[in-house]
Amino acid sequence: QSTVCEKIMELLGQNEVEQRQRKVLILSQDSFYKVLTAEQQAKALKGQYNFDHPDAFDNDLMHSTLKNIVEGKTVEVPTYDFVTHSRLAETTVVYPADVVLFEGILVFYNQDIRDMFHLRLFVDTDSDVRLSRRGKAPPCPVPYPSSPWGNAQGFYLPIPVLRDMKRGRDLEQILTQYTTFVKPAFEEFCLPTKKYADVIIPRGVDNMVAINLIVQHIQDILNGDICKWQRGALNGHGRTYKRPFPEQAESGGVLAAGKRSHLESSSRPH
Repeated sequence: QSTVCEKIMELLGQNEVEQRQRKVLILSQDSFYKVLTAEQQAKALKGQYNFDHPDAFDNDLMHSTLKNIVEGKTVEVPTYDFVTHSRLAETTVVYPADVVLFEGILVFYNQDIRDMFHLRLFVDTDSDVRLSRRGKAPPCPVPYPSSPWGNAQGFYLPIPVLRDMKRGRDLEQILTQYTTFVKPAFEEFCLPTKKYADVIIPRGVDNMVAINLIVQHIQDILNGDICKWQRGALNGHGRTYKRPFPEQAESGGVLAAGKRSHLESSSRPH
């Protein structure tokens, strides 16, 4: 899901825009992992904690943060350290935007959060791609000395898998965690939420036809061609609101009060 969001940002030209002036931004569900107890943290360091379970996320904080963004408020988003498995004291300041791409493995699982989205995207990829994209880097094979399946000649390891290795985990631990937690959690919690998607994107970032359609939809929002959307999630019914387009405040680069944000999300395992 992160690669699709990054491609959308690239095509919209938002990567070149100063953060405070961006009309589109990305938020990750990964920022909202719960603060672990000492016992849970010890398990996490051994690869024995399930980060792919719905209970691993701080849904209350996630919901309140998204609600504040929709209401046009500047928010502070937590920063999670995947090496120490802890929430850092430092936060990321997020300014109001017209469109928010909220990505994560279980963004549709909680109904209160799911109902906030204007458009729900589900990025559908096969299990091999889900394993190889455990990281944020683009797929690029590099030789690994020996295969965990006993191949004496070794095999090629996609660079994205190295994300978890850089977090202090060896390859065997990553694969064990995948088979023990990630894959079962995908089948039990993530895959069933596919039914809530408005748009399903097969092949992920390789599906440029689908991505270009999403980009055009967002561009229409930014241009004011789409002036109405359903806000039933926040007011409890299906009333339709006109979408305001206030001027940007020049002072401090903060958007003017009353700015509203769309929330668009994609859901796919790491």
